[in-house]
Formats: sequence, structure tokens, C-alpha cells
Amino acid sequence: MIQIKEPYHLCSEPLRYYDAMIADIEAARKYIYVETFRVGNDEIGERFLRALNEKAREGVEVKLLVDGWGVANPGNEYYKLIREHGGEVRFFEKIKFNTDIFTRSHRRNHRKLLLIDDEITWIGSSNLTGYNLNWRESMLRMKSEITFTFSRLFMQDFRMHNKYIFNKVYNSRLVRYEDFEIVRDIPSIAYKRINQKFIRLIKSAEKSVIVETPYFLPGFMLRKVMMDAVKRGVEVTVVIPKRSDVTLVDVLRNKYLGPLHKSGIRFMYYTVNILHAKLMLVDGREFAIGSSNFDYRSFRYMFEIMLFGDEPLISDQVKEHMEKTIRQADPFVYKSWENRPLINKFFEWLLLPFRHLL
Repeated sequence: MIQIKEPYHLCSEPLRYYDAMIADIEAARKYIYVETFRVGNDEIGERFLRALNEKAREGVEVKLLVDGWGVANPGNEYYKLIREHGGEVRFFEKIKFNTDIFTRSHRRNHRKLLLIDDEITWIGSSNLTGYNLNWRESMLRMKSEITFTFSRLFMQDFRMHNKYIFNKVYNSRLVRYEDFEIVRDIPSIAYKRINQKFIRLIKSAEKSVIVETPYFLPGFMLRKVMMDAVKRGVEVTVVIPKRSDVTLVDVLRNKYLGPLHKSGIRFMYYTVNILHAKLMLVDGREFAIGSSNFDYRSFRYMFEIMLFGDEPLISDQVKEHMEKTIRQADPFVYKSWENRPLINKFFEWLLLPFRHLL
């Protein structure tokens, strides 16, 4: 198990931080709230469900909210056992295979939170599954009273898990705790809070912007502010996986890389495994960490959550994480991009109209 730094610890390796998360669950006395996109039908998913079931059996308040698309096995016996022992399990927006799948069922809850006893918050990029054991992730553990604030936001999601109509302004309002900002996205083209916050951060940059994201499909305004930042002398770096777990996104993103590279944005390909971290660092000081990808789909159609701030104890760890990621990455080569096969260019053109849904 990793040696946890308090009050803030940024974790990158699932195989190690899963142990720490389970230890926090086992130490819970009051409540455990879990919100996640995916619980794996595998050893890791089972391990978390067993731990939650045991705490429910002990009388600890357990609430588990899993996205209806991401739940691998809704019939898992542990969901039933957790309920039998007094816990609550809800599946966010269950999939309906009818015409509704094109209007409602693609709006997923992508948030990742583990909240314990008004004391401990885990927030970041990782699901609870063995699928990502060798990936590079970003999970922040906070031992802080901010957990109480996150718990109130969790309860909003828990109550509206199956509601189609809800107050979008209220459920995406900015929440502040001391020097931190909690920014949430809900399915909306008008209220793209995280996208807007990213734009403001990049506009404020004076020296550097570093983005780590598994999926890079930014909209026009994000691309523009990144290029404008380069023009005023800001070093803009984007780190993406050489190959992500979504091949169609990799194909389409390549359409953007060449022109953005020529504008002065530096791209790096993480090569060790799949990069799934979702981070931003501006001027080595202001950080963003959470569940949102740098793409149309997260900004428009997903329930996402990001934590923003400039706490040095977190910023320094984000910087250290990013430096290691970049050391394990290869630079984008424009000549190779220019000479990519014609079939790749064809599929880039073919997929472009669907960029909002990938």
C-alpha cells in the first residue's frame, strides 16, 4: 500500500491506491458514499462491493451510485446484500433500448467520488475496476472538512438518479470551499461550466499550461484560447496516450493535432500504457483534477465534476506527476502526421460530424 501524505495525496497507480481506498472504507464509522461510472465485474469490483457490504452489515450508512451504463453486472449478489444490510444502491439512468437511447440514454454520470465520515474525499479519474490496473490515473485523497461539501453534492445526484427533468442551473452551480472551487457539468449545451472554467484558466496563463487527458477533442473556443496563449508566449503542452481505449477518438483527434502543433502547441504521446489521468496545471500553480475529459462529450452530455484550486501541497504533486508522465512520453512528429495513410484521413473526415458523441 502507498504511504499516504496528509492532508492531500495525489495517486497515479490503481494497483496501489485501491488498497488505500479499501483501507479508508474499512475504517469508516459514520458513512460511506460512492459515486462512480463503473464497478467492474471482476476481482477489483468484487473487492469494493464486499467491503461496502461488510460496513453496511456493521451499521455504517452506505450509499452507492453507479452509472446505469457502467454497471457491469447489476445482478451481482453484493448489490442485494448491501441493500439487505441497510445500504442503498442506485443505478443512474438505467439504459432503455428504445428510441429513448438517442435522447436520454447517452447522458451518463461520469463522476468519481468516494466520501467517508465528513473526513476523507477521493476525487479523480478512476473507476472501480480491474480494467485499468496498469493505466496512469489521477486520484486525489483529501483529508479535509471539504468532504461535508462533497457529501451534500453527492446527495443531490443520489436523489435525482432517475430524473429526466431537473433544475440545471441549481445542479451545476459553482460551489466554493475556502480556496477551492467545485465545478460540475450536467448534460447541457448552454451550461458547460467546466469548459468555461478551462477557458478562463488558459486565458489567465502567463507562463505555462499543461493538460493531461485520455481523449482530446476540444471545441473551437478551447482550441482558440490555447493558440492565443501560445501567441502571447505561454508554453502549452498536451499529454495524451499514444493509444487510448477508444480507437475512434484516437482516429478523430489526429485531425486536430497537425494544425495545433503548427500553431505552437506541444503534444506528447504517453507510451508506457494507457493514460487516463484528467489534469490541468496553469503556471505551475492553479490545478484542475476530476472526472472530465477534454472533449465535446464530457462538456455537453456527461455529469462531470472537477476540483480547482491553487493549494501548493496539491499543485506541487500535480507538477511532479506531470513531469514523470512527460518523461515517459514521446513528442508528436509533424512529418509522421503529415504522411499518415489516406485511409486514416478518410475516417477522420467520416467521423467529424459525430465528434460531439464520441
